[in-house]
Amino acid sequence: MKLESIALALPGQVVSNSDILSLIRDYSARDNEGRLEQALKAVEFFLSFAGSKERRWLAEGETPIALLRQAGQQALDSAGLRPQDIDLLIYVGIGRGFIEPGGAYHAANALGMDGVECFDLIDACMSWTRAMHLSQTLLRAGSYRRIMVVNAEFNMVKGGAIHPALFDLRSPESVEWTFPAFTLGEAASATIVCEDGLHGRSESPWQFEFESRPDLADLCNIPLHAYDQYALPSERIAKNGCGRFTSYGAQLVEHGRPHILNVMQRLGRSVPLDSAKALFTHASSHRDWQNFADAAGLGPLLYSIFPRTGNIVSASVPGAIALAAAEGRIEPGDRLIGWVGSAGMSYGAFSFVM
Repeated sequence: MKLESIALALPGQVVSNSDILSLIRDYSARDNEGRLEQALKAVEFFLSFAGSKERRWLAEGETPIALLRQAGQQALDSAGLRPQDIDLLIYVGIGRGFIEPGGAYHAANALGMDGVECFDLIDACMSWTRAMHLSQTLLRAGSYRRIMVVNAEFNMVKGGAIHPALFDLRSPESVEWTFPAFTLGEAASATIVCEDGLHGRSESPWQFEFESRPDLADLCNIPLHAYDQYALPSERIAKNGCGRFTSYGAQLVEHGRPHILNVMQRLGRSVPLDSAKALFTHASSHRDWQNFADAAGLGPLLYSIFPRTGNIVSASVPGAIALAAAEGRIEPGDRLIGWVGSAGMSYGAFSFVM
């Protein structure tokens, strides 16, 4: 499978850590017992500890579909392609405006892809990586010749997963299951892959390794109406309410670390990791992923976008690759590594030659 092009579209509003603290202070104004200041100090400490500096949110007049179109058109232009050249469009990730139909259909319509096959793939922050794994299988089978994968991770929009109520920290204890919401940024990405034969090169398969821990499914959720009838009982689910993001960040790292390191160790048995040019990870925390990379002997390879984009969910890895390419940090022929930990829980590591 050949990566033909990849693009990232970031919204225009830059949001600093100070802005996040101000939002918490504004929405939590009812607190008058000093507990708000305690909660604010905890949030400020954890933002600094994670390596957070700023993130991008939609500016006035911007919309998710406009940013998705921007990323998609940029990917097409970079590859010298027309919308009609795409055989399959896959919409991935958490940010979406529809449960029915799949977001891929509205994305395809916005990109002028009449007649293209469409479907969605949802696996939290692992969604893009899963789509790449699936795309290689479909291309190998000859089902399609060229696939575009898009996402629009805009969870701060009105009615999105990050409801204003999340900024109302009524107790320092609520930071435990709410803090990850304060690291989120917004972005859209578009990736085009094709079968190797279209470029006359020998097959260069992407290598993937995955592990899952379904018993940890209640650690990170955005539940829908009647969610309690679709899962075993857990006091962690919907701690912030139905339709709102609830995530136990510290526990995600604690339980995930051995699995995250294990998938990379397994990948290293079949891939020459020491020849890689760069390492791209889920942008959930700079400190955590630097620690993981150091433990795996890959520390110098880490290209982290978290400090400038925040956690852009399933757009993290494609977004980082797009930015690194734009900066001239990577080029065709380089071996790259991807590494993701995701709600579910799931863990994945992969490598390919650009």
